[in-house]
This record gives sequence, structure tokens and C-alpha cells, in this order.
Amino acid sequence: MTRTQRNRATQGVLYALFTAVLLALVVLADWKAIGHNFFKPEGFTGSWEYMVLTAAKNTIVYTAIAFAGGFLLAVPLVLMKLSPAAPLRWLATAWVELFRGLPALIVILFMGVGVPIAFNGWTPPGGMLGAGLGGLMLVASAYMAETLRAGIQAVPKGQIEAARSLGMSPARTMLTVTFPQAIRIVIPPLTNELVLLIKDTSLLFVLGFMVQEKELTTAARDFMSSGPSAGTATSLVFAAMLYLAITLPLTQLVAWLERRQSRRSR
Repeated sequence: MTRTQRNRATQGVLYALFTAVLLALVVLADWKAIGHNFFKPEGFTGSWEYMVLTAAKNTIVYTAIAFAGGFLLAVPLVLMKLSPAAPLRWLATAWVELFRGLPALIVILFMGVGVPIAFNGWTPPGGMLGAGLGGLMLVASAYMAETLRAGIQAVPKGQIEAARSLGMSPARTMLTVTFPQAIRIVIPPLTNELVLLIKDTSLLFVLGFMVQEKELTTAARDFMSSGPSAGTATSLVFAAMLYLAITLPLTQLVAWLERRQSRRSR
């Protein structure tokens, strides 16, 4: 038997096993219980307005704020990390390694609980919501700074040298030549970071918000204990569907951008 035949036989066995497992799940599953606990109609019709118009909207708004704030922090961080001044490099490296190494949940809790304790009750602007978004910004800034650094270092050095030979200062070269090209290079990974932030907004529930401030995960958890789908997981399924409706177009955009960049690089 040739290698190709062995590979085809292995794939056939794997497909057969997958089909058998799928059929077993279909036959053995209690579809009545699944329908009642995960797809209760009242759970969708009775909560869609709040889930879509309030919780999903809040999720998108919180993501946009955290992404914009993280990007604004990342730009000076990456410039510091690429600076010839060693103290600036050390400070930026410490920031990046700290907030990349800590779980986002710890940072959010620290901003919402630890900061008021350390500063005599002072909280960031926006109260608990502002503290939670600040925590997401800090984490996002560390990852985006590394992404931008990779993009800047991927710009051909010949273009930088050509700009300097025309009399451009290092700052002008960075602003008009290097940084615009780096942004185009890192659009796919930055879009991936945006998708991660959408999911990370679910961590904000630990700080507790008012009704009109809740995002999808918190709203779904509340509907599990009260409302038309109380005692079932229908609200979680609803929230999962809304998350997918938000993230799947973005992941497809990332795939398209990566294919486009790969064609350009050939």
C-alpha cells in the first residue's frame, strides 16, 4: 500500500468514526429536554429587545472604547520600546510584559477594587464601568504595542533609509513613511485583537453594573434566574448567537485581509 493509499484509508476511518459518534449523539440525545432547556421560545421572544438593543449594543460600545483606548496607549508604548533611550525601552518593556502576563480578569478587578483601596476611594472616570474598561485598555495596549512593533520592524529598511536620505527627520520618517505602512501590515492581527476584546467584555460582569450598563454575558446570566427563560440555559444560547453574529463577520474579514496581503507579497 502506497503512502497516498494509507492516507486515504486513515481519512476514511476518521470520517467513519466521526459519523458514528455524530449518529450516536443524534440517537441518544433527549431532544425534548434540549429544546426546553436550550431553545425555549419564550426565552428568545421575551428577552430579545433587551438582549439586542441594550446588552449587544453595550458590548459593541465597550469593545470600541477599549480598542480605541488600547490603541492610543499602544502607539507611545511602541515608540518608547523602539527608542534609543534605554530607560524608555525598559519602561515600555515592563508595561508590555506586565499586562500581557496578567489575566485580564485580574487587571479588571484591580482597577475596580484595588485602585479605590489604594487611593482612598478614588475610582477612574465612569465609576465601575470606567474602571473595567480601563482594565481592558491596559491589557489591549500591551498586545497591540507588540503587534505594532512587529509591523514597524517589518517595513523594509530601504524605504526608511531613502526617507532619511531625502532629509527627513527620524520623527517625520516614522510618522509619514514607517507608521502608515506598519498599520497596513498589522490590520489583520489588530482585527483579531478586536475580536478578543469583544469576548473579553464578558469579564466586566465581576464589577456589577446597573441594568442599562450590562453586556451580553451579564444579561444572559440574569435571564437564567429570572424572566421568561428562568431555570434554563436559553439566554446563554441567545447570547452565544449574538456573539457569533458580531464576531464571525470580523473573523471572515481577517481571513480576507490575510489572503489579500499574501497575494500582494508574491
